[in-house]
Order: sequence, then C-alpha cells, then structure tokens
Amino acid sequence: MLTLTADHYAAIAARHPDVVRPRFWSVWRLPALAGGLVAYLAFCWWVFGIGQVLANTNWQIAGSYLVQWVTYEYRPTIAIDRDGAMAVTFPRFDPIGPNPKPDWMTVEHTRMERRLAAPASAGATAGGFMGGGSFMAPAAAPLASADEATVRTEEVVKRVDVRFSADARLVVTPDSLMVERDGETMVVPLGGASVVATRPLPAWAEQKRPGDRIIVAFGLAGWAQIDSDAVVIHRRFPGWANFIFDTNSAFFGKPAGEVLHLLLGGERLDPDRSNLAVAVDDFLYNPSWQHLDVWTKLLETVVMAFIGTLFAAIVAFPLSFVAARNITPNWLANQTAKRFFDFQRSVDMLIWALFFTRAFGPGPISGMAAIFFTDTGSLGKLFSEALENIDNKPRDGLTSVGAAPIAVQRFGVLPQVLPVFVSQTLYFWESNTRSATIIGAMGAGGIGLKLWEAMRTHTNWPNIFYMVILIIGTVFLFDTISNALRSRLTGRGRS
Repeated sequence: MLTLTADHYAAIAARHPDVVRPRFWSVWRLPALAGGLVAYLAFCWWVFGIGQVLANTNWQIAGSYLVQWVTYEYRPTIAIDRDGAMAVTFPRFDPIGPNPKPDWMTVEHTRMERRLAAPASAGATAGGFMGGGSFMAPAAAPLASADEATVRTEEVVKRVDVRFSADARLVVTPDSLMVERDGETMVVPLGGASVVATRPLPAWAEQKRPGDRIIVAFGLAGWAQIDSDAVVIHRRFPGWANFIFDTNSAFFGKPAGEVLHLLLGGERLDPDRSNLAVAVDDFLYNPSWQHLDVWTKLLETVVMAFIGTLFAAIVAFPLSFVAARNITPNWLANQTAKRFFDFQRSVDMLIWALFFTRAFGPGPISGMAAIFFTDTGSLGKLFSEALENIDNKPRDGLTSVGAAPIAVQRFGVLPQVLPVFVSQTLYFWESNTRSATIIGAMGAGGIGLKLWEAMRTHTNWPNIFYMVILIIGTVFLFDTISNALRSRLTGRGRS
C-alpha cells in the first residue's frame, strides 16, 4: 500500500494545478452570502425607515400600554371651585364601587359659608295667556341679582392626601398642591389662570408648554394630571379589578372566607335562589367583564372554524381526485379542477370575509363561508398533490384481478392518502381557530369582533388581555388535540 507524503502531494499539485486548486464558489460562498445578507438588511433599513421609526418611538407609552394589561386604576377627580371649596368625585363606573373611601386617600372636611344664587320665584316665571305674557311663549324670568344670592353653610373638602407609595404622595389644598417623591418636593399654586410651579420641574414631572397642565409620574403606582382648577388622580394597582364580582353584586367587597361561608350554607341573600345560584349568575353576567358573552363569542369562533374547515374538506375530497393526473387522466378535467382551486385560494380569507359580510351581513355565516372558500382551494391542492405521489403498485394489482374502479380507489388509493388527508385537515382546523379571530374583527362575529370593539376604546386593556389569553389558550388546546390525532393517524402515537 503506497503512502502519500507531503512531497508527493506537492509534486501532484505542480503537475495538475487545476485539480487541487479550490474552486471560486467554494472559497467565496460564505463571504458572498454574508455580504448579500448585510446588503439586504441595509436596504430594508433604508426602505422602511427603521432608524426614524426607532428614533420617534415613544417607549414610555408602549410600556404604559403593557402595564395597563395587568393592572387597574382608580380615577378620582379633585375639583376646586372659585370660592375655594373642594370636592372629590369618582367616575360612575370606577371599580372601587359605591361610597368610595380608599385607604390610600385621606380626605379632610370642613364647614364653610358659600354664596349661592337664589332660585327664581314661581311668580316671575308665570306668563302666557292669563299672566300677561305671550300666548305662544311664557315671559322669561329675570335673573337673580348678586344681592338676592343666598348664603349657605356646607361641608366641603379642605385637604386631600393621596399616597402612591412609601416615598411618594400628593397633597391638595384649595390654593396649592404639593408633590413629594424620592426626597424631592414640587409645589404648584392652584386657582390661577395657568399652572406654574414655584421651582423648576423635577425629572418625574412634565409640562409641554408654560402654563399648561403638569403631568406627574409615579412609576407603576400611577400618575396625576394637574390643572389650575382640578387634579385628576390615576392610582394603579396590579391585577384585574372586579373580575369575579362587580360592584352591583351582593358579594362585592366581601372577604373570600365570608363568600365561601355564604356559598356553603350561610343566610340566603335572595329568598328565591340559593347563594350559589346568585354567585354564578353574578359571575356570568358581570357587567365589567361579561364572562358569559365572551365565552359564547369564543365558542362561536371555534364553531366557525370547525364548520368552515369541515365543509372545505368535504368539497375538496372528491374534487382532488379529479385534479390528480394519475387518477383522472383527462387534461381538461385536471386543469379545470386545479384552476378552480387556484381561484379560491388566491383570494385571501380576509378578502372573502369582507365580501361575504357585504353579501350576508355581519355574523358567523360570513366567517364560515370565508373559511370554506379559502380552505377548499388550499386543501384541494394538497389532497391532489398527495394523490399524485401515491405508490401505483396497489392500484395495478387490484386492476389486474378485475376490481371495479371504485374498489381500486377505495382499497388501492385511500389507505395511502387518508392519514395525510386527515392530518392536513386537522392542521387547517387548528390554524383556522386563529384566523377566525381575525376575520371576526372584520364583521364575521365571534370573539374577534368583541376584541376589536374593546380595542377601539383604547381604555379597557385588562378586558382585551383577558380575551387574548382565552384565544391563546384555545389555540394551545386545539393544537395539542390536533397534534395527538395526527400522531395517532400516522402511526407515531402507537407504542
């Protein structure tokens, strides 16, 4: 056995340089691919203006939106009247419920004399046919003069202390506002024509224009908006407020132990129903979260995807045999079936949804029709390609013994392609569960439309996140089911 040494290799290279010289592409292949990738990325950066987008992006707002998905706010307003009287009000649908007295807000009251305009007398408003005024319109009542104003002693708010955290608080009085955070203090006089702080604003306060409102940020704990005659508080807490029971429920505000005691045998809250029935009803019809309606819309989306995919598979199954060249040896029939599939799948499902929504009106029927049309083309193409790649030996064997054409397809073709057909149909069903959410937002109904309606308000982000979690969980569930069924059909699930 001859052993080649380094001298032998050198001699061969000298005699045959073209053989041992590395080819150009093998040397420059990786640098060329790397250079092409860099050039492509630079082109995308320039065409889409990614640098400008990143420079103009307000990451603080993006972070604020993400925080709103997993938190809730209390939004009291501290209004200051011209005579120095203050009042604290909560929005009608604030999650704190009726008669709000949160432990993070201290409100001090006092009594003061307030000058109120006297109401006009009944005689001053009398007019018409008998009162000497016009028959068509009563005489206008004269306005009460300043001398006719009444003085009344009322209880008003004199001081409000809002605590955002251990080292952050906001104190409001009729003539000034003080904010303390991280050892810094900001004082803003109130009641004037504009908002002007006594000292330069700290880093956690922002004022777009001199004299305009001031926004004070307290991190995850919330923020406050300071105007000359009002202070709007946004106090933020982690979690989802009133997720189980709304403020209208008899169980609202009760500790978990007390609720459990009432459910297990406590005194009935409603003489006509058990406490468990009342609790279930309050939970399902919670006006803040609308659990029953959300779950119903989610089920509507699942049914929309299932029915649309099932009908598409039923129609695509026989047509795929016509489109397969080895099953139907007729060029015109093959091309007609294939072009029909191309027509259906070339139009996106979203476009079909808009078309059918226009034709049938909003609702799940439009969504099912859109899924049916799109998937008929896609499944038909996949089914026909699977048929064209079968092994012809079983068919030839059945044909040689005189089997009928139907028997040839039943026993020679279907056993080869049926697992593939079912596997592809299951995948499309799982995928359409996601797609049904998108087309639902375009008017096809389901949870997609409800999600879109909630997103348009830009305020109810916890409810949006709730629906997103339900959609993700549903997709995970059906993905697991379809994967298990596909594995079993293809034999990978058998031990």
